[in-house]
Amino acid sequence: MDTQTLKMGWLVVAFDLPVGTREQRKCATNFRKFLLEDGFQMIQWSLYARSCVSSARQKTHMARVRQNLPPEGSVRAIFVTRSQWDHSFVIHGAPAEKAMPENMPEQLMIW
Repeated sequence: MDTQTLKMGWLVVAFDLPVGTREQRKCATNFRKFLLEDGFQMIQWSLYARSCVSSARQKTHMARVRQNLPPEGSVRAIFVTRSQWDHSFVIHGAPAEKAMPENMPEQLMIW
């Protein structure tokens, strides 16, 4: 099995977008809406992640992100393997409570 082309993981998109004007806020909101409509989950306000079951899916969604980039700001995308994601450290609130990272979604297989 070719583990490089079949590697499962998460495509993570982080961004800082200007929101000083009404037009900038609209662009930032539209980018967030695009990410949600494309299957990304909001992890934090400016950090979204989408599971990808192969490098082909990763490339497809990365191309969509590129097509929908806002005109201003900074956007960064990185692919994190499932193993790396599973080893992430997540805390919530004060006092800090540990939480498990998000699971890969269940895949439906029809034969």
